[in-house]
Amino acid sequence: MSLESARHAAGCSDSAAAVRAYVGLGANLGNARVTLEAALCEIAQLRRTRLVARSSLYRTAPVDASGPEFVNAVVELDTTLAPGELLDALHAIERAHGRERPFRNAPRTLDLDVLLYGDRIMTAGGLRIPHPRLHERAFVLVPLAQIAPDVTIPGRGRVADLLPAVAHQRIEMLV
Repeated sequence: MSLESARHAAGCSDSAAAVRAYVGLGANLGNARVTLEAALCEIAQLRRTRLVARSSLYRTAPVDASGPEFVNAVVELDTTLAPGELLDALHAIERAHGRERPFRNAPRTLDLDVLLYGDRIMTAGGLRIPHPRLHERAFVLVPLAQIAPDVTIPGRGRVADLLPAVAHQRIEMLV
């Protein structure tokens, strides 16, 4: 069987080219560092997805949320999962770590957000890409800039160019 025949039989197609996506991770309940490290491993093992890069972990104060300080990070992925499939896979990881959603911006054991999916701009169900406030938040921009300073947020500009607007927000890299 040729490679092309095998790809077709397996449901693969050339139209399923990998897309570069970025996912934000955060937690402020339980042992947030351990939870984020576990989630990073689980994201790296998602089907049809390859982990390209991960940022350091950062400690940040809650923004529009309550509870203790957060631990945050960002990962860069190549994936052939559609945006909704990626979100569903991330929600499954959240649930496995005890994520509950009792009210908007409640403290959380794990929060995984699709920040960017290629250069796509979309709103579908509960998914908005690019993430609507990523350009306003140091806890996303700083780790994103660590791994992809030249990436462009559609409608906003280059990540590195957006950093001065969030310089007043406290963020500390964890060793």
